[in-house]
Amino acid sequence: MTRPRKTNEAMLAVRAVRTEQANKAVYAFFVAGADLLKFAEISRVHRDGEGSLQGFQRKGIKGHVQAITEFLDQGPVLFPNAIILALSPRARFTQSRGEKPSGDVRSCEAGTLRIPLPNDGPKAAWIVDGQQRSIALSQAQNKSFPVPVVAFVSEELSVHREQFILVNKAKPLDPRLINELLPEVDTAFPRDLSSRKIPSELVNLLQTSSDSPFQGLIKRLSEDSTNAVVTDSALIKAIRNSINSALGSLAPYKATAECPADVDAMYRALVAYWTAVRGVFPEAWGRPPTESRLMHSAGIEAMSLLMDRIMSRAAPGTDLLLHATESLTRIAPYCRWTNGRWAELQRDWNEIQNVGRDIKLLSGHLARLDHMHAFAKVA
Repeated sequence: MTRPRKTNEAMLAVRAVRTEQANKAVYAFFVAGADLLKFAEISRVHRDGEGSLQGFQRKGIKGHVQAITEFLDQGPVLFPNAIILALSPRARFTQSRGEKPSGDVRSCEAGTLRIPLPNDGPKAAWIVDGQQRSIALSQAQNKSFPVPVVAFVSEELSVHREQFILVNKAKPLDPRLINELLPEVDTAFPRDLSSRKIPSELVNLLQTSSDSPFQGLIKRLSEDSTNAVVTDSALIKAIRNSINSALGSLAPYKATAECPADVDAMYRALVAYWTAVRGVFPEAWGRPPTESRLMHSAGIEAMSLLMDRIMSRAAPGTDLLLHATESLTRIAPYCRWTNGRWAELQRDWNEIQNVGRDIKLLSGHLARLDHMHAFAKVA
């Protein structure tokens, strides 16, 4: 048992448990989020005057920090993500006295950890993982919000860098998996995730509802279907753009300060438009992207931009399915989804790829066709 040494240096005392890994002490404890940066510093990666690499942390991402802070400030939230620290040996641990509880597996010991709080000079810890969260916690309104910390004792920069790489080298969650999970979780999310939730809910409805033209056709990580031909991320992106664009056909239904988002209205508009697409282009619908560029991510995005033009000019009370069908029928003779050549684009049907330039060319061409024939009578 290590006893605290006598010192005039201010100390932060926390209840902690101690174990050992690779001959290094490892502690787990909770501290108020606002106290983290009082004893732990962020070692930014940089090169000194001689060109030697110092530190290891990347630059802070202001938008990410702000999003976390907003999440923390919205009320009672669950935020159990642990901060990982490298701790100076100047911290001292005092084991608690008393008998071990019955059944104790003896993997750790409880006690009090005292961490120096220097007025100047080097701090007693370095943040290995969680710098954005630490900054956000220091800026949050609730200064007493308890945050879990795991700290290993080491002053060696090489060890700090090693752990930083190991913590961050793991592949992050696939965005498609996050999108699929979002509709199943009923809780408040940080801003970046909240903006993805409604599009994910709509894609889930389009995949599962019997009145949806996309039923069973959407590729999702949770399903292994040979009939699925449309990537979920392409639809989610298209829907999100329509909601967020000032000219998007789904934008009128998004949430405002006065009322929540009208997801039902968004769904009805999507079903009407894409049912019309299926009806006007039956030979191209439901086929793999290698056989139909309508089902290709480029086709989905370009046709979604066309949806914003067509559906936005529908008058209140209009039969949306009939309106979309009439508009699409007028341009159908000029579309080349499964064979032939897009004359104005000078591209064969299967040369359209899911890259920004091709999507811009195709969507621009469809918009011009729609503009030219918008007021022509259906043959």
